[in-house]
Amino acid sequence: MRKYIYVVVFISGMASLAVEFAASRLLGNYFGTSNLVWASIVGLILIYLTAGYFIGGAWADRSPKYETFFKILAWAALATSLIPLVSRPILRLAANAFDQLQLGVLAGSFTSVMILFIIPVTLLGMASPFAIRLSLEDTQSSGRISGRIYAISTLGSFLGTFLPVLVLIPLVGTYRTFLVIASLLLLFALAGLFLAGRFRLLLPYLWMPFVILLLFLFGTRGTDKSTTGLIYEKESAYNYIQVLQQDGFNLLRLNEGQGIHSIYNPDVINNHGPWEQVLSAPFFNSAPVTPDSVDSIAIVGLAAGTTARDAFAVFHNVKIDGIEIDPVIVEAGREYFDMNDPKLNVIIQDGRWALSKSRKTYDIISVDAYRPPYIPWHLTTREFFQSVYDHLTDRGVLVINIGHGPTDRRLIDALATTIRIIFPTIYISDVSGSYNSILFATKQPTTLENFLQNYLALSNDPQPPQMLLDIMASTYAGLQPEPATTVVFTDDLAPVEELTNSIILNFLFSGELKDME
Repeated sequence: MRKYIYVVVFISGMASLAVEFAASRLLGNYFGTSNLVWASIVGLILIYLTAGYFIGGAWADRSPKYETFFKILAWAALATSLIPLVSRPILRLAANAFDQLQLGVLAGSFTSVMILFIIPVTLLGMASPFAIRLSLEDTQSSGRISGRIYAISTLGSFLGTFLPVLVLIPLVGTYRTFLVIASLLLLFALAGLFLAGRFRLLLPYLWMPFVILLLFLFGTRGTDKSTTGLIYEKESAYNYIQVLQQDGFNLLRLNEGQGIHSIYNPDVINNHGPWEQVLSAPFFNSAPVTPDSVDSIAIVGLAAGTTARDAFAVFHNVKIDGIEIDPVIVEAGREYFDMNDPKLNVIIQDGRWALSKSRKTYDIISVDAYRPPYIPWHLTTREFFQSVYDHLTDRGVLVINIGHGPTDRRLIDALATTIRIIFPTIYISDVSGSYNSILFATKQPTTLENFLQNYLALSNDPQPPQMLLDIMASTYAGLQPEPATTVVFTDDLAPVEELTNSIILNFLFSGELKDME
């Protein structure tokens, strides 16, 4: 029986980490993936495991029986399987609260869901001390047995860190991931009961597999969020992805659903958003600059291709490398956003890695992978911007879409400070009706007079490009004063999440949220 105990310890260790990673995804889909959310999940899971170690150790001394050990794991499996069923209505409430920024409901929803993990994770925490007690034959072997069991449990945990993220969540979704983990744990627990006492111990627990089967069949039906206009939803290894259809437009939303990452209507090109502002970039260079002079663009954060579609409409000779880390977003872009232009080369890689390995140079490099509080820190550093500089043509321009608070522009200031170390000239333009600002950084020293001269030259063209002129006028109208000099982000130190968390908390408690209602 000892060898079988080792197998079950491996499975319980795998289940404990798999539940933790599935919990992070379950909550990340509704509350985001900032370090605050991660810290809350990891911290509370560790507390539950700690409680399990204490309780399991005391219980094992009182009832050092195999059947008790397997019964605990059977109940842990059942409790794990119930998480999707019980959490779903709470999380749908949270999704609606997030859309309306109802902070009290959000906090209550997060707390309620985390409470659901107390029972299964605490029971899983009991596995190792119970297994040690059952495996001990004498005090002389206690150290060796304890070390072996903790090593086996840790190896299981290692598998549990990858199984949900790389296999289960992309394959069956977050909700069914819990059910798969529960089914596997229950299988070994019931097999253990059979080995410990044949059918006498097994029979009282044979109803549990039927409960999980019913949850597979009926407990996860329907969409994860009750969002108006939902026409597509899927989970990938990176994101929870939604496509909504509203007023004839397809909208791409990710994870907790704050912000639109791409927009598409076959009859509309200029959506008057941050995507179009990228097209103003080359015209900060000295005149004359024409649309036909733009040959190459790289987009870091392609999403479903709105910026690329806009660029093809204005720059007729351009070829675009679109870099997107999530292949499922690319699939959605092709199906729902007509992201099928043959001049668009999609590269499915991390943006920094793909750019650093490229041998090309570009007239425009657009970085649209920022949205507080989920900013990849490695795309904010001096070293990254040096790589961007090196991959621009002599008259190339960097463009970044940056979020800000109603009155808090510290993130813009920090990024501008970092970029000014490398680029000679920067401009900041706010996008009307949003909390987005566009930063333009030119490889050559430039002046605003260059932009105005290019605008006038395009206006006097016999066939003026009206869409481009409208976009340039919007860019000019949104121009802001020179950002303040603050902190420089480096690969060694880039506290971007600390900064964005501070911006968000200041916004939530400043009263500005109430003024918006």
